[in-house]
Amino acid sequence: MSMVRFAVPCLFGLEGLVGDEIRRLGLGEVQAETGRVLCTGTLNDLPRLNLNLRCGERVLLLLRRFTARDFEALFEGVKSVAWEDYIPQNGQFPVKGHSLNSQLHSVPACQSIVKKAVASRLGAHYGLASLPETGEKYQVQFAMIHDEVTVYLDTSGPGLHKRGYRAVGVEAPLRETLAAAMVTLARYRGKDPFRDPFCGSGTIPIEAALIAKNRAPGLDRRFDAQRWGIVPARAWMDAAEEAMDQEFHSRYDIWGGDINPKAVTIARGNAKKAGVEDVVRFETADAKNLKVSGEYGRLVTNPPYGERLLEKEEAEELYRSFGAVYRDIPPKWRVLVLTSHPQFERCFGRKADKKRKLYNGMLKCELCFFQRG
Repeated sequence: MSMVRFAVPCLFGLEGLVGDEIRRLGLGEVQAETGRVLCTGTLNDLPRLNLNLRCGERVLLLLRRFTARDFEALFEGVKSVAWEDYIPQNGQFPVKGHSLNSQLHSVPACQSIVKKAVASRLGAHYGLASLPETGEKYQVQFAMIHDEVTVYLDTSGPGLHKRGYRAVGVEAPLRETLAAAMVTLARYRGKDPFRDPFCGSGTIPIEAALIAKNRAPGLDRRFDAQRWGIVPARAWMDAAEEAMDQEFHSRYDIWGGDINPKAVTIARGNAKKAGVEDVVRFETADAKNLKVSGEYGRLVTNPPYGERLLEKEEAEELYRSFGAVYRDIPPKWRVLVLTSHPQFERCFGRKADKKRKLYNGMLKCELCFFQRG
């Protein structure tokens, strides 16, 4: 089977984690760039990437890169792609994209040119003046950065953070891919106790449970490319069987607490949808009263930031109370806190041992690491 090129967009700051995930899946030429990771594989790897990636946002099939400083160059560059190898006669091919620091800066105009170029190529191949677009969707994407155009097909459909378990949520939900990254950065593998005292709809403990069980996060959802003729149905079944064969089955101590009973009810429902209700516990609890025991453990959490869920003063008081709780946590516990509040460390009462810049959607945050021992 011939080699193809994939691009996996990700939240800023997670490129290294996504690259590590892709290497563990055995793909080659892994190259991290700002906001995405490139790699090579075969079309049989397309299901494996979609099913297994925890921190990537989607899987794009990279079709061509070229330079375009005018609409004619854009049209000819897009038309040179062998679209007929991917899109059938009745396939839908909507177009979306973005342009940054390029001479062709009007995104709607570029979308129109890309659409015409794909239609011209497909119309000539199938002998049609007008294409019906009544079949499956083949989402065309383009990115223009400093006049360099990259053209893709989106194989995922809804973003990979949409695992399928969070049908409902509470305010200010944390993206599942970011939650998985936080758990990964805590080096949690299921052996030690795991706590999240501000669990909200349960995303962080659920992602911790999926990681502990080594359960592929995409097993309970569908992907656009499952309906494409270029990827055999057998490849999807093989990828799912491979993923399930690698699951672990053991006992884990994973707990999430929240002061809001409604959030706890939602978290329990989400855990059931994710198939981890047997390994994660949720309770209505005030973080001020948190008690942990055991020499080693992980506490990974995303407390309210202040600008969205609480007034600034309330948030700062919450951080002070949480800082008092931290002083009673055994010294070898690893504590990770995601926050966008500029005064978090001052209120918490301790400087982070290290920090990492991350983004929760478009909100710039810091992941603060604390460990005394």
